[in-house]
Amino acid sequence: MSTTLPTNFPPLIPRLKTIVNARRFLHNPIIPLRQYIEEYGETFAFHLGGMKYGIISIDPDVNQHILQKNNRNYVKSHIQTDVLGRFTGKGLLTSNGEYWLKQRRLIQPGFHKAKLASLTNLMQRIVSQTCDELAVKSENNQPVEINHDMLNITFKIIAHSLFSTHSSSTTLDELEEHVTILQKFIIRQIRQPYLHWWFNLSGKTQQHVNISNKSRTILLDIIKDRKNDSNSYDDLLDMLLSARYEDTNEGMTNEQLLNESLILFAAGHETTANALAWLTYLLSQHPNVVEKLRAELEEKLGNRTPQFEDLRNLTYTTQVLQETMRLYPPAWITDRIALEEDEIKGFRIPKGAMVNTFIYGAHHSAKYWDNPEEFRPERFEKENMKQKHKFAYFPFGGGPRLCIGNSFAMMEMQLVLAEIVRRFDFTLVSEQNIEIQPLITLRPKEGIWIKLKEHKGVIV
Repeated sequence: MSTTLPTNFPPLIPRLKTIVNARRFLHNPIIPLRQYIEEYGETFAFHLGGMKYGIISIDPDVNQHILQKNNRNYVKSHIQTDVLGRFTGKGLLTSNGEYWLKQRRLIQPGFHKAKLASLTNLMQRIVSQTCDELAVKSENNQPVEINHDMLNITFKIIAHSLFSTHSSSTTLDELEEHVTILQKFIIRQIRQPYLHWWFNLSGKTQQHVNISNKSRTILLDIIKDRKNDSNSYDDLLDMLLSARYEDTNEGMTNEQLLNESLILFAAGHETTANALAWLTYLLSQHPNVVEKLRAELEEKLGNRTPQFEDLRNLTYTTQVLQETMRLYPPAWITDRIALEEDEIKGFRIPKGAMVNTFIYGAHHSAKYWDNPEEFRPERFEKENMKQKHKFAYFPFGGGPRLCIGNSFAMMEMQLVLAEIVRRFDFTLVSEQNIEIQPLITLRPKEGIWIKLKEHKGVIV
């Protein structure tokens, strides 16, 4: 792409400055990006790794234009379709155009309310079992790394929601380890494009392709076993197997089933686990919020566990989750490529430009949020949100490519939150330094160590 820029292009950060900041960017890109916003404004241009040209914005109007109003002009970049797709395959998350639309229409019904309602008891059972394990640790006053335990819960939930008949803990542990290893390598490829030659020459790329292939073999065996099983199961794999394309009335091939299953595994547990880990951290710092949560649960549920129809009535519980994802959005940034030249708010976007919607930056902007670093769930009361731009808060993305599993994730988090708040008090291990680590998802860098104590008012 030509480096000659129109005069009304967004302010450009000098290439030398981005090269100088490359090390800081690799360590934690959120810090330099927020500094650039202060210096250059809400929408600016820069060179990723000193090489790839791109635009970044926290402006809700710009982000709505990209993701929703003119979404047909913008597709996911090669980072998502090629770099990520090399390890996860071509599925809903890693495809564009007609194929993406075809898959979206096919899979969307699997996440409708009726299907989610049927998964409630399964989710609740896993949450209760995992909290029983946490209770054993709490008896010995043993600190837990809560991000690890939340990964455990959410991985079991997505695994059993997908494959309710396959519950080998060894297999699931292996899959979880593979997902973590692959994510770290993918993020290095994204942030250090100038090292692609070295990744290939050193064998690092092939090493990670081999790990991906191992995961694919495990999942393919599960899919084949299910296809040979004449019984009916009310899980997501059953949904994928029974889905039929409108034009041919045919189902997905084994390769398609494998790709979509792997993507659901990769995308369906870590984002939720990270949000729940940050949630537990915030609750340990805000006992008043914990008390309000318990009061709502007592009022709406009494001693019983929540059912699907209860979740919409847990208003404050939902607000706590929304505020957590404002402060710590699991998907902290996303990108698109302009298919044709475009213009928004006086800025010209050239054909082929990469446009990044900086979700974390928008969620922490003092222009759109009063005292944005404070944890205040009441922000999300209906009255307070009436005048708020819908793209000032978009943890699940927006437009036609809104996360297909957003309702699944919210339901899962509500069930986990209700259980842990009823059963435990939380104390942060004081000597630790909590630092964000923006990989593909927003993780706590060194984990979050929490001491749990069973709550005296719990009904077990």
